[in-house]
Amino acid sequence: GVRQGFGGSAAAGDRASVTLPRPSSAAPALPRGVALDVPGLTPYLTPNRSFYRVDTALRVPDVPIDGYTLRIHGMVDREVELSFEELLSLPLVERRITLTCVSNPVGGRYAGNAAWLGIPVRDLLEEAGVRDGADAVKSTSADDMTIGTPLQALTDPDRDALVAVGMNGSPLPLEHGFPVRMVVPGLYGYVSATKWLVDLEVTRFADFKAYWSTRGYSVKAPIKTSSRIDVPRPFQRVRAGRVPVAGVAWAQHRGVRRVEVRVDGGAWDEARLADEDGIDTWRQWTWTWDARPGNHTLEVRATDATGEPQTADRAPVAPNGSTGWHSVNVTVT
Repeated sequence: GVRQGFGGSAAAGDRASVTLPRPSSAAPALPRGVALDVPGLTPYLTPNRSFYRVDTALRVPDVPIDGYTLRIHGMVDREVELSFEELLSLPLVERRITLTCVSNPVGGRYAGNAAWLGIPVRDLLEEAGVRDGADAVKSTSADDMTIGTPLQALTDPDRDALVAVGMNGSPLPLEHGFPVRMVVPGLYGYVSATKWLVDLEVTRFADFKAYWSTRGYSVKAPIKTSSRIDVPRPFQRVRAGRVPVAGVAWAQHRGVRRVEVRVDGGAWDEARLADEDGIDTWRQWTWTWDARPGNHTLEVRATDATGEPQTADRAPVAPNGSTGWHSVNVTVT
């Protein structure tokens, strides 16, 4: 088993000594127009220090490299066990992927975009040999959190599901899962983003219950199309005239086709989108408002690349993600 504790420093020391290999498949160069120059707008890439963290660990698990093993078993032809060093010796890919927590409310901040380095999960499952009849992978963390992920999402050749070891060019931060975590584009974290990963069991959804599926959340949870206004801030006072309105929109693994803004329930007007990096990342947007004095409400909505618009219907975060249009109230003087 993996030796782990809480509040220790072994993992911190190990992390400082890790040199990540260069990826065999690097992320494509960032498009020139992927980031808009609007003061107050969320950065396109989220720095590690400000990336959101949502988990059940009251203290960050201390998972040192010495003795670390990732076990792959269950409905497979061959059980596979890999040390951290063996994982680093495999062909690594780098991909930019936006993660979103199911607990993100409308307009919330529990979303972030990073460059992840890791091994495609499908490669590891192919090495183990998945047997017929399996439809899920139960992943387990060093502190015994269990998460269930659809097998199809992990074996899809067009989806970059990763067993990740790096984040934005550095080893995973301790609080983001060092030494190893999962990253799966297009699925909320509670069904995909296991941190401090130690075990992958190929199985069937009918044969197990993951942590959150016993607490009122759906077993399967694709990320819903969402958009957010970052600028201006709620209840901000702005001067009359041309006012920049800007934010981010996401529809991971589908992509964002359009973002629209309206004022005081009026006609929708199309915003300008930043260049697209990929369908698994968010897009910044901006719109210029000819603001007149008074109290006003700004609203935003997005349409994904399939042509499906973001719903106006308000829904809470449970059981599978919030919905509704984000709005901010501002005063123009």
